[in-house]
Amino acid sequence: MGFKWLKFEYINVNRVIHDARNSYLITLKLKLRLRELKLKIIVALLSTPIMEEEAASSNIRTPLLRREWWRNSFPTHQWATSLRLKTSFWSELGGSVGDLGTYIPIVIALTLVSHLDLGTTLIFTALYNIITGVLFGIPMPVQPMKSIAAVAISESPPLTVTQIAAAGISTASVLLFLGATGLMSFLYRFLPLPVVRGVQLSQGLQFAFSAIKYVRYDQDFASGKSGDPRTWLGLDGLIVALVSILFMILSTGSGDFVDENHSYRISTVEEPNSQLNRSRTRINRRLRILAAIPSAFIVFILGLVFCFLRDPSIVKHLQLGPSKMHVLKISWEDWKTGFVRAAIPQIPLSVLNSVIAVCKLSGDLFPEREVSATAVSVSVGIMNLVGCWFGAMPVCHGAGGLAGQYRFGGRSGASVAFLGVGKLVLGLVFGNSFVRILGQFPIGILGALLLFSGIELAMASRDMNSKEESFVMLVCAAVSLTGSSAALGFGCGIVLFLLLKLRHMDCSGFGSWKSKSKAVVQDDEAPIP
Repeated sequence: MGFKWLKFEYINVNRVIHDARNSYLITLKLKLRLRELKLKIIVALLSTPIMEEEAASSNIRTPLLRREWWRNSFPTHQWATSLRLKTSFWSELGGSVGDLGTYIPIVIALTLVSHLDLGTTLIFTALYNIITGVLFGIPMPVQPMKSIAAVAISESPPLTVTQIAAAGISTASVLLFLGATGLMSFLYRFLPLPVVRGVQLSQGLQFAFSAIKYVRYDQDFASGKSGDPRTWLGLDGLIVALVSILFMILSTGSGDFVDENHSYRISTVEEPNSQLNRSRTRINRRLRILAAIPSAFIVFILGLVFCFLRDPSIVKHLQLGPSKMHVLKISWEDWKTGFVRAAIPQIPLSVLNSVIAVCKLSGDLFPEREVSATAVSVSVGIMNLVGCWFGAMPVCHGAGGLAGQYRFGGRSGASVAFLGVGKLVLGLVFGNSFVRILGQFPIGILGALLLFSGIELAMASRDMNSKEESFVMLVCAAVSLTGSSAALGFGCGIVLFLLLKLRHMDCSGFGSWKSKSKAVVQDDEAPIP
């Protein structure tokens, strides 16, 4: 009897004991069987022929237990498949730019108002994209911390680079602590799903509202205000934005046909060459061709071309070479200002949208590779504890960015790795001078990209199965939108959820509740006449 079979049997018996722990006789018999297997495993480990057989079969001369420990701690096969394309190259490339609708406006605003170094931010976020693509194996986005950016841009006086870095480091420290201690996983397991869906719905609708404003009105990112209505003509006119939206709708539809899992089925009852089957075959072929078009990438490249057409003089102001990096000197006053003004409003948003909502959405979009709350929380913490000391923009993993990249074809870690390579090249070649190009990027095209990201994120809330769950979700979303605070909506959603559960609770005492539960069980087990 081989060691592998004994180990497999041991695991199965353990699992059965866990499942049948309420039955005393079954558990007792299984425990005896478990003790017998332990003795056999010990004999197998001490047996030299079995050790030689295992070593020969694996072509490894190291001890068996050491080989198994290495394999479990470092799953190299997962690292090798993280960057493997799950769809076509062009679909993954199109998905790589799906989150730029939120990334570019915030980066431009922070660079113009707070004098953030764009070259440093591009290099560090590029490294984050590549590393997270390898580690998670899904298009895990790297997005700006929006509350910190909003405070830095809109409030007076605006935050300095050192104060922004202090806010990012403070937020990262809290998330790293929650992830390392397991508290984030505890929150993720016990938070009600309708409340999380309410936060996702509000965030998605906020993105969609911002996208409509980008399309309809001129934007001044430095002041954070909308200007006059956008003209119809021009390289940043309404026609350009509307054509971009229509083109992306035509190629991706509602997002159902990107995976080619929702194609029209060919009937096996009718003749293979029947008119109906021929029609469905043509439709499926057309849908596959349209889904393979990297529409978001094409629109983004068109926007870059328009940058040079709108202002050809930006070529003269471009400077080759990366920005000079240095470690920031953060004073005590910077720590206090950054934490009080920016980190305190950012921490609840990061917990809810950057960790909880991202994990829930990854489970919806990638059931086979759902990421853990601990890994995401620790990832956000480490990224900012490294990059913020060099003046890089505080970042997180946003649910909207994940929805946008999935919407345009991103299915693997290769999608964000492509984006990371592009950012790295731009950061090393142009440095901080690249902001002159982004400053001329058509805002209407950014609005078109952001619109699809917001709608895809909001559609994650469509899985509510009862009126009660929908009620909690909609109230949470309404409060979040009205109060402009995900934390406020989250708190109201938790209170509402508990109140609705309290209505169904029997408050007459534990004993009566227990007897009532037994009566219900007996009624359920009673035979139907």
